[in-house]
Amino acid sequence: MANWIETLTGSLEQKRQWKAYRARIESLPGPYRTAAKALERYFMYYGGLTDGDTLTTMWGDFVELWERAAADGTPVRTIVGDDPVEFAETFAQAYVGTRWIDKERARLTKAIESAEKEEGTL
Repeated sequence: MANWIETLTGSLEQKRQWKAYRARIESLPGPYRTAAKALERYFMYYGGLTDGDTLTTMWGDFVELWERAAADGTPVRTIVGDDPVEFAETFAQAYVGTRWIDKERARLTKAIESAEKEEGTL
């Protein structure tokens, strides 16, 4: 039964890990939680990863970074540096996996090849 459900909804284990991750983010002290949530939102738009295993690893590493920073009292700006966008993009690029744009790139390439074939029949 679980395999059938997972086929439709995705990995149940990854869903459990996501809920645990969200709880860990929510338990961070204020400034760390605020920064982590802002970066998380940016990752959702920037990263576009669709590979659950890669995402699970990335979120685990991300929350551990913030937990360690909070435990050590490391200032938020020390973590993200002068350019939070650069930090976010560098962090996300460290996690290679299937991204939603990969499917669209393949679709575009196939459409252009199809158009090229149609030209040959004119």
